[in-house]
Amino acid sequence: MTTEHAETISALRARAEGQRSHPQRTVEWLTGRIGRPMTIGILLTMIALWIAWNCVQVARGLTPLDPPPFFWLQGAVALYAALISTFVLATQNREKRHDEQRSYLELQINLRAEEKTAKIIALIEELRRDMPTVHNRIDKDANAMQLPVDTASILKSIEENLG
Repeated sequence: MTTEHAETISALRARAEGQRSHPQRTVEWLTGRIGRPMTIGILLTMIALWIAWNCVQVARGLTPLDPPPFFWLQGAVALYAALISTFVLATQNREKRHDEQRSYLELQINLRAEEKTAKIIALIEELRRDMPTVHNRIDKDANAMQLPVDTASILKSIEENLG
């Protein structure tokens, strides 16, 4: 990869990062912190302590903060799950937009490379025909490779195979 290509890809990533709003950065920071294995341990420990504390209160004959079946705990866990789901979706949506931009860039590069390859094959075939020492023959594969890719037919084939 040339330096220019690497710089273009880096610029695309930097632009995507720079376009994040403050709330988006906050959500992604939280998602990154919550998405760690340690969070599972902390969450399970907190739930176990909550249940244990309230069960001990019941066993002592005291009024627990959240008696079984732990209505407040269920609500807190449901709220946590809803928030985490929203954080993850917000992060994935932004990453999806960036991935689409990068995929479009890669597609353009690949199509341009295909054009260059077809041109090289055409030039080699022309050179082969013009060289008096090389026996002239018809190469169907080389002739086919000189033609531009029919993206419309490829797209149609993909759509037919997918659905």
